[in-house]
Amino acid sequence: MHTLLVVDDEPNYLIILSELLIEEGFEVFTADNGAKALQIAQNTDLDLILTDMQMPHMNGIELLQAVKAINRDIPVIMITAYAEIEKAVTAMQAGAFNYLTKPFKNDELIANIRKAIEHYSLLSENHRLRDEVKDRYSFADMIGKNKQMRNLYTIIEKVAPTQASVLITGESGTGKELVARAIHFMSLREKEPFISVNCAALPPTLLESELFGHEKGAFTGATSLRKGRFELADKGTLFLDEIGELDLALQSKFLRILQERTFERVGGTTELQVDVRIVTATNKDLKEEVDRGNFREDLYYRLNVLHLNIPPLRERGDDIPLLANHFVNKFSEQLQKPELEISPAAMRVLIASPWEGNVRELENTIERASILCSGNTIEPEDVQPEVALAERTIQPVTFQMDGHLPPGTRLPEMLDMIEKELLCNALEEAGHIQARAAKALGITKSLLQYKMKKFGLKKTPPN
Repeated sequence: MHTLLVVDDEPNYLIILSELLIEEGFEVFTADNGAKALQIAQNTDLDLILTDMQMPHMNGIELLQAVKAINRDIPVIMITAYAEIEKAVTAMQAGAFNYLTKPFKNDELIANIRKAIEHYSLLSENHRLRDEVKDRYSFADMIGKNKQMRNLYTIIEKVAPTQASVLITGESGTGKELVARAIHFMSLREKEPFISVNCAALPPTLLESELFGHEKGAFTGATSLRKGRFELADKGTLFLDEIGELDLALQSKFLRILQERTFERVGGTTELQVDVRIVTATNKDLKEEVDRGNFREDLYYRLNVLHLNIPPLRERGDDIPLLANHFVNKFSEQLQKPELEISPAAMRVLIASPWEGNVRELENTIERASILCSGNTIEPEDVQPEVALAERTIQPVTFQMDGHLPPGTRLPEMLDMIEKELLCNALEEAGHIQARAAKALGITKSLLQYKMKKFGLKKTPPN
């Protein structure tokens, strides 16, 4: 629903115009003077202002100039008397979208309003795309040649053109929003807004207002009308991250939108209709949350029409060099270090790490290393200081393998056997205190825990 402001110092004319526009499906605010109009314009998401030219205290041109200082793109249509044509021309030069002379036909007014709103929507979209162009995502930016990632790309290509709801799952830091954006920009809605909301970032009361908007006076501090993310995402895609954190009461309201595509703003009674594709993401097992009573089963099935799961980085270790070099190039440009590179030794440390924080943790590590490294080469101590220090201080170990390995043992099996034995010995000598065992092995505690899980070693408590 488009929101209009009508400004006129004649009460009867103000009533007639507002009733006409409400019948045409617009949401209408009114003001009988320029000062009130300016206050509404400052506190309300408006799509157009329709104002009389001749008013006391602040005339139409003065109001136009004040409004343009707040939002230079918002369309303003001036209403003038026939004798004020010269002033109307001045208003056009000052940025008015158009002017109408009294008397005018209702059809002429509505046609001008719709044309102005369409123009405003295009301007807003152009600004949004310009701001977002450097963040626009495609497969070229979703770095990875791993088989699981290639399968994911194929599924995205099939899912994106549909209108179905998509549920994206994966651990924190795997790139769920990246996938959501790829779905949007490969869909028929690519030219429309992509709006993102983190459901875990706000308490339920504030999240409700953020999603659905609120009317002026709906609650303490609601000093103006505010459109919610559903309205802003109309015709486009709404991405709800951490959907598993959504409060049960909000889940009911959210379900209604999925079913009926209608809702009311907080504190409002007007039913608003939206056309939004819903993409959600979570690092939780929503089916398990349903069984626990924390998530509505009917909402779960509504969201889980199409399911995409993103593999953790530890399952796609062959992508680590690609990702690392991508981030090195990124921060090389940002930090103006054109010769920045990563050494083979540092890359080996990265490949050996468990990356519990996944791609986000890897990116943060490369950013930190890019800032702190001496010179233009990222070394092991820059990406993981504890490991690098241990590597420099650990003494070489030699041992005799003859007679210890079965004939025909392959290299990967042999390495696993040696690694498992080293882990068992270190844990035994450290009294199963993981931090102490990790230090003795020259690795981090998180890497030790990852390898224990890999080899099925139990977390035996110390005696």
